[in-house]
Amino acid sequence: MTLNLILPTTGATFLPRQAADSIPFSSTKLPEILSRLSITPNSIEAEAMKKTLQECEQPAINGETKYCATSIEAMVDFSTSSLGTRNVEALSTTVDREAPPKQVYSISKVQKLPSSKLVVCHSENYPYAVFYCHTTISKAYKVSMVGKDGTKVKAVAACHTDTTGFDPEYVAFKVLNVKPGTVPICHFPPQSAIVWSPNK
Repeated sequence: MTLNLILPTTGATFLPRQAADSIPFSSTKLPEILSRLSITPNSIEAEAMKKTLQECEQPAINGETKYCATSIEAMVDFSTSSLGTRNVEALSTTVDREAPPKQVYSISKVQKLPSSKLVVCHSENYPYAVFYCHTTISKAYKVSMVGKDGTKVKAVAACHTDTTGFDPEYVAFKVLNVKPGTVPICHFPPQSAIVWSPNK
């Protein structure tokens, strides 16, 4: 399969939980947040923050629980409580070196994760690290691949078996020319995403 795997650039870092908890995280407090972080109102950065806050405040889709983690401790707590165990594994896609864009990869190994209940955390656009985390029921796999140039990749693949509650505008439906709830959708989460799974 042909994939475009780009090594993630260094993004925002997590604040310690105490520091993150001392800063408001609500769209109603945006002027105060901008002032505390010395960010100009109406700037591109301020607009990105507003969008992140609004996304974090939207209700979860049916059957999911969601949470925006502003510290690594908060992410671990949400993931372990959602999965019902502290014995978890955090997985993400890793690439051993810079690879050319849209390279052909051969799959060398596929290993199914032991549980279909997962927590997936996606990085958000914010001055410090914020991850949008949500529970999902998916079949997930660890996938080892080798690129045409020898690049080694350890990826996570998630297959959503029930897409009934998904947004009909989700890009996968357009690419595959299908409707929500008709077929499973499989994808590689972005490299900045973290997939939490019970480690049995």
